[in-house]
Amino acid sequence: MNTPHPRCGRIPPALKRDLRVMLLAKHARSSGAADAVDGNHAIYHHELRTTLEEIGLDVIPADRFADLRRPEVDFAIPLLNRAGFEHSEMLAPLLLSEQGVPYLGASPILRGLSDDKHLLKLVARARGVPTADWVAVRRGAGPLPPPPARNGCAPDRSDGRWVVKPNASSASWGVAVVEDWTAARDHADALAGQGHDVLVERWTPLVDVAVPVIGDRSGLPWLLPPMTYLPDDPHVLRSYEEKRGLVEGGDDPLVLVEDPALLARLDAMTRTLVAELWPFDYGRFEYRFDPATGDALFMEANLSCNLWSKKTISRSAASIGIDHASLVETIVAHSLARQRVRADAMVLAA
Repeated sequence: MNTPHPRCGRIPPALKRDLRVMLLAKHARSSGAADAVDGNHAIYHHELRTTLEEIGLDVIPADRFADLRRPEVDFAIPLLNRAGFEHSEMLAPLLLSEQGVPYLGASPILRGLSDDKHLLKLVARARGVPTADWVAVRRGAGPLPPPPARNGCAPDRSDGRWVVKPNASSASWGVAVVEDWTAARDHADALAGQGHDVLVERWTPLVDVAVPVIGDRSGLPWLLPPMTYLPDDPHVLRSYEEKRGLVEGGDDPLVLVEDPALLARLDAMTRTLVAELWPFDYGRFEYRFDPATGDALFMEANLSCNLWSKKTISRSAASIGIDHASLVETIVAHSLARQRVRADAMVLAA
């Protein structure tokens, strides 16, 4: 395994020999085949486990929160999200904190902030990062309020297309694109009836841009090259089934962002947001770019993003010569050093 980039890090060999690492994920024990419900997430979890083993780590696979009761490990990688109840993404970090076990990723309170799309949009706007207009309603707080104002003027209720989704949705689960506010309210009511907070935002042309961020060997946030998702039809939203590989679709159509002006804006916006959330070890900041107007709007952040070799963060790293194993080792090494897991848990030079 090569580490071609000087900002990459290594885990010291002595620490690799002694360290016991728990990989907590729904499919951490899987054989590598796709799952009938979770699709390619099962492949991802298997690949991550085997990659950690190839790095030279002693990996203990776990797939239940009960495995966190007095775990005999030195470090954990908690990926047991969407576990069947609201806000489950915070439970493993909380339990690990209770047990005093260092873990990969953001603190529970930052995970909650980043997964609450409404709150993070408020942070973005407060820091001058543009977003699409939106409204949100908490379950039990009453019906969906009127549409958000556009340019200071409240629109007609039938004005434009809307995206309606659970406020903590991941992989586009529960997302609908509707043509008027009545349909938006109906889908919001249906989601609320299932126990979800709901967010409704204006539709913007579907050119998604993602900026991956990881921790480098010196402990600083490292913005990897932004990647654009270029669908065949920019008016059709990707479905949960497509993102999880439950329907035929092939690899994500990702290309590097090359426009210098857009790159500069993405860098400035992402650094502004990272300053509010760092340290989080690794994540992905997502924007919606309209080539016709040049507008770039912050959409959301994922501080426990998919590390599968076929997805954005790995393909971005590959564009600058960083293979998947080197990427994963750099992320883990950064977290170990940040949390001073042991006296010799230093990130080594490439």
